[in-house]
Amino acid sequence: MTDNFDLSKFNSYREDNRREVKKAQDKLPDSLWDTYSAFANCYGGVIILGVKENKDGKWYTTGLRNPSKLQKEFWDIINNTKKVSINLLREDDVEIFDVGDDIIMVIHVPAARREQKPVFINNDMFGGTFRRNFEGDYHCSRIQVKTMLRDQADETIDMSIIDSMNINDFNQESVQAYRNLFASLKDGHPFSRLDNDGFLRSIGAAAISEKDNNLHPTVAGLLMFGNEYDIVRQLPDYFLDYRAQLDPTLRWTDRINSSSGDWSGNIFDFYFRVYNKLRQSLSVPFKLLDGMRIDDTPMHEAIREALVNSLVNADYYGSRGIVITLSPDKIEFANPGYSRTGITQMLRGGVSDPRNRGLMKMFNLIDIGERAGSGIPRIMNIWSDEGMIEPVIKEEFDPDRTILTLSLVKKQLPSTADDMQNEQPQVSRKTLENRKKILDYLKDNGRSRCTDIAKYLGLSEVRTRAILSTMSEVEILGSNKNREYRIK
Repeated sequence: MTDNFDLSKFNSYREDNRREVKKAQDKLPDSLWDTYSAFANCYGGVIILGVKENKDGKWYTTGLRNPSKLQKEFWDIINNTKKVSINLLREDDVEIFDVGDDIIMVIHVPAARREQKPVFINNDMFGGTFRRNFEGDYHCSRIQVKTMLRDQADETIDMSIIDSMNINDFNQESVQAYRNLFASLKDGHPFSRLDNDGFLRSIGAAAISEKDNNLHPTVAGLLMFGNEYDIVRQLPDYFLDYRAQLDPTLRWTDRINSSSGDWSGNIFDFYFRVYNKLRQSLSVPFKLLDGMRIDDTPMHEAIREALVNSLVNADYYGSRGIVITLSPDKIEFANPGYSRTGITQMLRGGVSDPRNRGLMKMFNLIDIGERAGSGIPRIMNIWSDEGMIEPVIKEEFDPDRTILTLSLVKKQLPSTADDMQNEQPQVSRKTLENRKKILDYLKDNGRSRCTDIAKYLGLSEVRTRAILSTMSEVEILGSNKNREYRIK
C-alpha cells in the first residue's frame, strides 16, 4: 500500500504526481483507468473517488451514492485483461472512508515492477499506455513504450550479441589501454594471461553466437571499445557530449563529442577524457603520504561515480545522448532513460539495477563504479561532508532523461548581520581569497594571461578562468587564443 494518503491530512492535500481526485458519484469515471496506468508506470499513487478539486486547488467531497456497487464494479473491470493489462492491487489497496456526511473510495496503486511494464488499458499497448507528471496523465510515445519493453528482461540489452560484427572491428588502441590499466590494477589476475579473444570474452565485451558458433562483439563491448561510426550503425541515437561553459562571453570554452572524428568516440575513451577535464575543476588540497603528493580526494571519487553512473544507466536507444556540462558553479550529468529503480530508491541505495550490466562489469573490473547500489548515497554523503550545496536528481519525460547536478558552491554558513552585508552569498572563503590574490596580481603586473595567473595561484587554468568569469572588477581583452585580463 502506498503512503500517499492519510485521512487526517485530507484538508491539506492537493493533486500532484502521486494523488488524483475524481468526482464519480454514480459510476466509475473513464479517466480512472488512464490514471491507474499512469501511476503504475511511474512511482505509484492514490486515486480518490467522490472528491472534486476547486479552482484554488482545494478538495471538497461530493460523495459516492452506492460505494459497494462501485467497489464491485472496480474489481470486475481491473481483473478484465481486455480492459487492464494487469491487476497490481491487493484487496486492502481499495478502502472506503466516511468524510463528514460523504463516503469516498481510496485506491492505492503501487508502482509496477519493470518486468510488468508497460501497464496499459483497452488491450492497446501503444495507444493505452500512460505516464504521470505534474500536469496529469499523458499518453506514452511509442519510444517510451519500447523502452519499457526493453527494460523487462533480466539480461540487459547491452549483453546482446552483434552477429554482423567481428571483434577486429574494435578500436585496438582502446582495447590495449583497457588491458594495460586492468593489468596494473589486478596484478597476477588470470584474465591478464589470456589472449585478446579470451580476455574480451571474459570481461563481457564479446560472446559466442549460437548462430555461427563464432566470437562476436556484445553491445557492451561495442559501446566500450568500438569506433563511433560502427556504434551509430547499431545505435543511431548514440551521442556523447562534454561541454565546459566557463566564460559567459562564449558558447563553450571546451568541448568533446563522440562524432568529432578525431578520436574513437567510444565510452571507455570518453570516460577518461571527460574525467581528466572535470578533476581540474576541483581545488585539490596539498597532501603528502610517504613523501608522495596525494591529488585524489573524496570529491574526485564522487565525480568518477557520477560520470560512470550516467554511462552505465543510459538508454543508448533513447534520444539526445549523454551530455556532461561543466559550469563555474556546477557539474551536470544528463543521460537518456528514466531511473529503473526510481529516484527514491536511488537515494536510499542498496538496490543495483543498471540498464547496462555489461558496461558496469567492465568498469568495475578496473575499479570504477559501485556495484551495490550505493553510488548515489556515497555521492550525497561526500558532498555533505565537504559542506557543498546538496546534489539534485531529477527526471524528465518524453523524452525520458535523468539529470544529476553537483553544485560546486559551498553551503552558506550562518553569518552575523555585518558578515551578511560584507560577504557575497554562496562564495567560499577560498574563492574570496583567490579573487583578492588575482586583483593584487593584476595591480602589480597589468594585462595578464590566464596561464600566468593560474601559476601564481597554484590552480588549474580551468578553475582560474571560472573564478575570473565571476569577477565584475576584471575585464577581458582579446580573442579566445590571445585573451588577457586586467582590472577595469
